[in-house]
Parts: sequence; C-alpha cells; structure tokens
Amino acid sequence: MFHNLREGGIVRQLAPGITARIFPGVNAMLSVVTLEPHSVSPVHSHPNEQWGVCLEGEWIRIQDGVEHHVKAGDFWQTPPHVPHGGRTLDRRCIVLDIFAPPREEYRQPGQGLGAASASQAGA
Repeated sequence: MFHNLREGGIVRQLAPGITARIFPGVNAMLSVVTLEPHSVSPVHSHPNEQWGVCLEGEWIRIQDGVEHHVKAGDFWQTPPHVPHGGRTLDRRCIVLDIFAPPREEYRQPGQGLGAASASQAGA
C-alpha cells in the first residue's frame, strides 16, 4: 500500500490549529501533523512509544518538562507515558509522528488528543 505525505489518511483535529492525517498499520501508525502558527499542543501522555520528525518549519517541543527548540530535520523519541506537547512560533510546522503500537483512538476521525493531559495524568 502506498500513501502521500500531503493527502489522504484519517483526519483528526487534535487541538485548535493542529490537524493530523492518520495512516494506521498493524504494528505501527504514522500521523502527518500540521501545526499552524501560534498553536499549542497540550501536554499529554499515552502508553504508546512515539517517534517524531520535524519535516517543515520549527516549534518548541516540551518533553518531560523540558523545552526543546526543534527545526526541520530534527527527530525525537518519546517513551510510553512521558508527558509531552509543544507550541509553534510564527510559522507553520509539519511533523511526522510514528506510534508503536498504533493508537486505537486514532483509527477513526475525531477530535482531541485522545490521551490524558498532564493535569489528568498527575504529571
């Protein structure tokens, strides 16, 4: 099966100004996330391991309470249950997220991160 980074997938509105297109597989899931300027991804956590690659733009990635300035070409790994989120600056940012195992709540269109926020998770 073949896909394109710029079209297709299961659309999910993660937060205001943040849209994901989800491509689920059996053991992993890819999510192409578009973050508009000055948008915020609330800090949250989930039981899935997550890798991310900044494809375009830049943003501030918050992971385990530490802020990281991320630019195109940078990538990161987030272990299960580690609180993370972020915010964009003056430009749009596109990130490719890879989840293992797939996030079941992302297998259908919807809204929200589908995960516990840091305040709900006790972090």
